[in-house]
Amino acid sequence: MKFKKLGNTNLGVSSICLGTMTWGTQNSEKDAFEQMDYSVDQGINFFDTAEIYSVPPTAESYGKTEVMIGNWFKKRKNRDKIILASKVAGPGCDWIRGGKNSFNEKGIGEAIEGSLKRLKTDYIDLYQLHWPERSTNTFGRREYSINKNEKEWNNFENILQSLEKFIKSGKIRYIGMSNETPYGLSRYIELSKSKNLPRMMSVQNPYSLVNRIYEIGMSEISIREKCGLLAYYPLASGALSGKYRNNQMPKNTRLTLFKGWERHLNPLAQKAYDEYYKLSKEYNITMVQLAHAFVNSRPFITSNIIGATTMDQLKENIGSISIKITKEMMEKIDLIHNNNPNPSP
Repeated sequence: MKFKKLGNTNLGVSSICLGTMTWGTQNSEKDAFEQMDYSVDQGINFFDTAEIYSVPPTAESYGKTEVMIGNWFKKRKNRDKIILASKVAGPGCDWIRGGKNSFNEKGIGEAIEGSLKRLKTDYIDLYQLHWPERSTNTFGRREYSINKNEKEWNNFENILQSLEKFIKSGKIRYIGMSNETPYGLSRYIELSKSKNLPRMMSVQNPYSLVNRIYEIGMSEISIREKCGLLAYYPLASGALSGKYRNNQMPKNTRLTLFKGWERHLNPLAQKAYDEYYKLSKEYNITMVQLAHAFVNSRPFITSNIIGATTMDQLKENIGSISIKITKEMMEKIDLIHNNNPNPSP
């Protein structure tokens, strides 16, 4: 396994991060234990979760994933071996803190206490804002549209001040953000410098062969400010495995079971999947290996967050760390990308 520093900390996180969001819906606790055990055996020391998991998010699934991880920590007695990331939910979920889950000190504090209890730990290594409070074009939205009912939003400094209190208390060690924009990332970084406030150490945004939007605006900031990307959806919710090609909809898969991810199956995306399938065959590797190897190779990436519902999937995902993207392969990837730019944001 390879390792990179998390932001400007001394924490070395594995280049592959174990994603957990299906544990509690598509995966049982037994499955989760098996995945965690195998991942640790393969050198992975970085787990990512969130209070809102498992997905799809509902009142019934809320917190289930963190409970499973906490039970594993209790049984394995290895909390100190894992760099644990979790997230506080943004607004929009009526079942979380009565729908008043804003990033103020009270809301963040309640979220942290809940996560610590479920995770059976007294600290979280990386605590992330799951999505912004302000209106942004996230979760597949291409264009930005201001919410006219939204008051002038400039809460960045207050959020950092609140998070600072929990860092000083020892309940969280470092902070990061998720589903952010160049505006949000730059504001947080500049305020941390000018006001001597805690610094964001990472950004967790989607990134894949079919969604390279992060390269526009965000990647330069990540590199220059040492605030790397924790890439999620590296397989476009499984579509880059090729299992949905030719209009196939396999049973018990995410895009078959649940709504909300249809954007990964639009005609332009399907065209790109066909091209990447052909490219993977040209180099005698799987689409999964090609997709993960591409993400792993990017200089602004701190860690690639993988997700699996079966052990075979997990093994293939982790094994991708040994695949190298050559200059020739990258040129062909870029050609496909230029002809099919970001079809699945």
